[in-house]
Amino acid sequence: MLTKPSLLLHLEGAVILFLSVCVYHQLHASWLLFAILFLAPDLFMLGYLANVRVGAALYNFAHTLVTPAILLAIAFFAARTQLFPLVLIWTAHIGIDRLLGFGLKYPTHLKDTHLQHV
Repeated sequence: MLTKPSLLLHLEGAVILFLSVCVYHQLHASWLLFAILFLAPDLFMLGYLANVRVGAALYNFAHTLVTPAILLAIAFFAARTQLFPLVLIWTAHIGIDRLLGFGLKYPTHLKDTHLQHV
């Protein structure tokens, strides 16, 4: 198993999803908010309407853990606890994407992802 990067990346996505949902539950945050915003990161795919390069850049911005981690740091250091549920919804979305095999995009075409190169 440890020699199969593809399997590990899917497992990693499952863990991210599971932990995000568990912590979200512990916050007693709104599940309605979760349902409404869960697919919001996919709105960044609208960048593909401009061209593939813009689409890939915007999609990757919204689908890498770095971006919600920055929001988490802002929430923590600015004492904006209302941002914590947004971070967890975002990371849960990224987790399910990885679990289902959706990876970060290359600027060649929509279906060319980093998971296909593993």
